[in-house]
Amino acid sequence: MTNEALAEVLGLDGEERYDFFLSQVAEEREVWILVNADNRFLKIASEDDGVEYLPVWPASDYAVNYANGTDGLVPLSLSLPDFFRKWVPGLTKDGLEVGVFPGLDKTLWITEPEEFKRDLQDAMSAF
Repeated sequence: MTNEALAEVLGLDGEERYDFFLSQVAEEREVWILVNADNRFLKIASEDDGVEYLPVWPASDYAVNYANGTDGLVPLSLSLPDFFRKWVPGLTKDGLEVGVFPGLDKTLWITEPEEFKRDLQDAMSAF
């Protein structure tokens, strides 16, 4: 992916990135997260309201770009069946939200795991 294409998508507002995310993931059938050397996933606590969330990206390039300058975070692909079967119940049990596709402006769409799953399933039904 070119830097220009990357910057264009990252420059979209939170809602536009959410829609882009849904269409990309519906087509590719995978979600990307960041993990450290111990295979622990990146979890972020919002400073504004204290909500904890798992940031997700539609492709490796976006996750790599987000991790640029951090120490030891690498992208990890999660297949949608695994995400739906393991991650959604786990996130719900742990009280974590899903932070969809952080952008250059640091905004993102934060949603409950079950709602996120429904949105993805709706997007997949269009394919």
